[in-house]
Amino acid sequence: MVPLLLLPLLWGGSLQEDRGYRLLVQESVTVQACLGVYVPCSFSYPWSSWYFYGEPFIYWFREGDDIHRSDPVATNNPGRQVKPETQGRFHLLRDHREENCSLNIRDARMSDTGVYFFRVERGDRKYSYRDKKLNLQVTAPTEKPDIHFLEALESGRPTNLTCHLSLVCDGGRAFSFSWAGDALDAMDPETLHSSVLTFTPRPQDHGTNLTCRVELQGDQVTMERTIRLNVSYAPWNLSINLCFRNVTALKALQNSSSLLISESQALQLLCVADSNPPARLSWARGAQTLSPSQPSDPGVLELPQIQTEHEGEFTCRAQNPLGSQNTSLSLSVVYPPQLLGPSCSQEKEGLHCDCSSRAQPAPSLRWRLGEGLLEGNFSNASFKVTSSSAGPWVNSSLSLREGLSSGLRLSCEAQNVYGAQSATVLLLPGKPASLTGVVRGALAGAGAMALLSLCLCVIFFCIVKARRKQAARRPEGVDGEDPVMGTIAWGSRQKPWPDGPPDQTSSPAEDAPPSGEQQELHYASLSFRGMKSREPLDQEATSTTEYSEINTS
Repeated sequence: MVPLLLLPLLWGGSLQEDRGYRLLVQESVTVQACLGVYVPCSFSYPWSSWYFYGEPFIYWFREGDDIHRSDPVATNNPGRQVKPETQGRFHLLRDHREENCSLNIRDARMSDTGVYFFRVERGDRKYSYRDKKLNLQVTAPTEKPDIHFLEALESGRPTNLTCHLSLVCDGGRAFSFSWAGDALDAMDPETLHSSVLTFTPRPQDHGTNLTCRVELQGDQVTMERTIRLNVSYAPWNLSINLCFRNVTALKALQNSSSLLISESQALQLLCVADSNPPARLSWARGAQTLSPSQPSDPGVLELPQIQTEHEGEFTCRAQNPLGSQNTSLSLSVVYPPQLLGPSCSQEKEGLHCDCSSRAQPAPSLRWRLGEGLLEGNFSNASFKVTSSSAGPWVNSSLSLREGLSSGLRLSCEAQNVYGAQSATVLLLPGKPASLTGVVRGALAGAGAMALLSLCLCVIFFCIVKARRKQAARRPEGVDGEDPVMGTIAWGSRQKPWPDGPPDQTSSPAEDAPPSGEQQELHYASLSFRGMKSREPLDQEATSTTEYSEINTS
């Protein structure tokens, strides 16, 4: 009894007692596009007056259509056509009961949404049931397609991706497929309209979105599925970031880069690699593997105080199961010039001096003779300058043939963008016609007095007698030599040179004065070998020793 009582409420129907017409139909029906729905319906009419006119013709019209000029969406009258858009999809259910107006809808479309009314005709009796109407709502499918691939995505390896929709249209209507995403920007658009996509991923495709869209043909319904790509790839786009005293460099250094850095600076190298899965990072200097500064972050290498021994090539290596990549940084330590020399000697053709300097970048080296400057490779009748370089070392030699005079200053100067250094030698008085001695180093004080006449030999003889012990330690004079001054022995606190100057023909016996100590006071011992007099003199009186202050610049 309960179902029978609820049936009129379920269908939303009501009895139409006026003149014996009634219609029972579900007034509101909702169906998803592509699917079908069955709408039960029954009607009644005053049959006694139509008893002799056979089976009645029934129609379903769309609300607003003219029953005489418009085609119905469904009818059992073979003499009437139905709307083309509903033909084959809207069917009346035929059975032995004449009062059955049930409607079977297949492959519902969004355009089917609307209100429909029922009409019956029998002979000259015709009636439209406009009090009770069918309200049909067609909604978009809730089902979404799925994207399947048989193997994991790996960079450079072609993979087939399939877009699958389990929804099957009631009328067998086909679907159209399309693909979209940043990873497909280089593909032929014609290949993107299929349910199967042949796709070769790239490293930059990792983490991007890929969308499959399914559209119902003949309807404005689109279903789609979006996934985020997980692409495996070997390390690439490897770079080294620099950090100077906790300030990151503005740009990363790519492979085979070089860096100039001053001594004593703090430097942090950060190796960055793009890979999936994440790469294992390691550092090496030349062939030596370095321990990471931070075990928890092996991509960080810290150099707290740069020294010249840090020069070399630092290589970062990134490796994961799919491959590896290396990037290198050539580190060069820059510093101001460090001067070695000058060193001078008397030769047959004149005075010959050598000077060397080491700096990074390599310095420029020149000679200052009086007020003139000599540099490069140049030669004339008075002098000859020869220069060469190898790595951080620059060498220069100067040969003076004529035009020398006592008291002439000769300097060797080296400079680069980080500083400069110079050293001076003073040509002391000797024989009037020729140079008799040179003093290496920078001399700001007065030069020692030379032997000017034979009378002074007697005075020197007395001095030598008074300082017999000191004179005995000096080398004996050699017959036939011109009088020349002895060399200067520098007192210096400079550290030993790490590398010697290449192709140096003459090197000093002691280290050069340290860079930046132009005003430091040095002491030198000067040995004078007296000329051989016409009369034999005591051998002990042929040499003497004087001391003087020498300032270098």
